[in-house]
Amino acid sequence: MTVLHSARLRFEPMSDAHYEGLRLLNGDPQVMRFITGRAETPEETRAVIARVRARWETIGYSWWSFIEQDTGELVGAGCIQHLAQDPANPQEIGWRLRPDRWGRGYAIEAAERMARFAFDKLRAPLLCAICDPANLRSQRIMEKLGMAYRGEEIWHGRQTLAYEIGRDAWQARGQA
Repeated sequence: MTVLHSARLRFEPMSDAHYEGLRLLNGDPQVMRFITGRAETPEETRAVIARVRARWETIGYSWWSFIEQDTGELVGAGCIQHLAQDPANPQEIGWRLRPDRWGRGYAIEAAERMARFAFDKLRAPLLCAICDPANLRSQRIMEKLGMAYRGEEIWHGRQTLAYEIGRDAWQARGQA
């Protein structure tokens, strides 16, 4: 399982050791507002960790827990996965952060590091991201990442805004 690093974060594959931090993250209605519309239950958090661990074991990538290097605290989570968990779909990048870490540049730092992993290690030809139409913060991160707006699409039974960036466009940004 791949551990990644950025200037301020360590990306650890999600595990049972992250349960308490993930409970705080996914149990926060502000964090989950644009993802599921409600806080996750403790049982759901345990089930998510189990599903993610299985994906790491079978395909070699999935969700990371973001550990702040200065404090050792779990401050967010992010992923590279196939849209709707279907290998026929392009790979998706996603992220979420604790509200007390919003506005510090962690989301773009994490997104850039995960995108580099997807393009360099997985050789992904295309990386997509989706968000709720009202999630302006995520839209800004997608744009900062160099992603182009693809349009409105239905994912996970919800209307979303979809963005994408290809490997060539990523490399042209000097991120290779």
